[in-house]
Amino acid sequence: MTVISPSETSGTRESPGTPDTPKRSARGGRTRKLGRRWIPYAFLLPALALELLIHFVPIVLGMAMSGLRVTQYQISHWWEAPFTGLGNFRIALDFDGPTGKSLLQSFLVTLGFTAVVLTGAWLVGMAAALALQRNFRGRGLLRTLFLVPYALPAYAAVITWRFIFQRDNGMLNHLLGQLGLIDDNPFWLIGQNAFWAECLVAIWRMWPFAFLILMAGMQAIPGEVYEASSIDGAGPWRQLQMITLPLLSSVNKVLVLVMFLHTFNDFSTPFVLFGGSAPPAGDLISVHIYQSSFATWNFGLGSAMSVLLLLFLTLVSGCYLAFTRRTGHES
Repeated sequence: MTVISPSETSGTRESPGTPDTPKRSARGGRTRKLGRRWIPYAFLLPALALELLIHFVPIVLGMAMSGLRVTQYQISHWWEAPFTGLGNFRIALDFDGPTGKSLLQSFLVTLGFTAVVLTGAWLVGMAAALALQRNFRGRGLLRTLFLVPYALPAYAAVITWRFIFQRDNGMLNHLLGQLGLIDDNPFWLIGQNAFWAECLVAIWRMWPFAFLILMAGMQAIPGEVYEASSIDGAGPWRQLQMITLPLLSSVNKVLVLVMFLHTFNDFSTPFVLFGGSAPPAGDLISVHIYQSSFATWNFGLGSAMSVLLLLFLTLVSGCYLAFTRRTGHES
């Protein structure tokens, strides 16, 4: 009895040289999948290249320059300047010497400035975000007006405050005199008042950023939570303590770090407000490093100060992130 196979009945015969179609399609699928996986990295390459060119290359060059005695005579070929090793760092950290003492004074002023501006800007931004949390007529207009200080160019905003703080014809002294709060026109950009004038301008420039971030965080809080708490008898202050602030904790962690780094490195405010040479009470470390580099033409020492500032900010940021991560796990 003859048994006929299905291939013979159909009139076709499998050839041993026929390619394996399923294997080929599987290889093609893996190739396409691998290609799609690398597409996002290809789009990121231009941004990474610009980031490397604008930020990391100057950082590396600054670190290299911090070990050299670079002055105006070697700036065109700074890599040939005499090697000092840690000599510039010893001068900057010698707090008994004039250079180290002035750097320490500027560092302490910057710490106080950062604490005042960070606290003031966060409080004003939180108050504005709470005021605009609920819908009412004119809410969009107020949002736009609140963002004006943040949208203005730094030079235009600070130069306006510089005219306001003028002693003889400034608007601030004129207004205080009309209200009977002062008998004589004080100096706002000289002496100890320079610190508070600088803080006021920085808060005015910074609080819209805090307002924008906090308001965006509040939009993510469900309104049912507030309605349920109102039914339970919780007032606005209780809702702020038990609902708003706890649910904004993750937003505040990032906001405080970003505001700290921006405020500690603020250069535009003191440079424009005081005309490039800040008084001791308003001598922020960014302007101090600028003066040490471009006023005395000691670029090696200025680079060493910049490296020390970078190390300090890196250490503070790392400790802050570790602390917030630990507290987040515990909570």
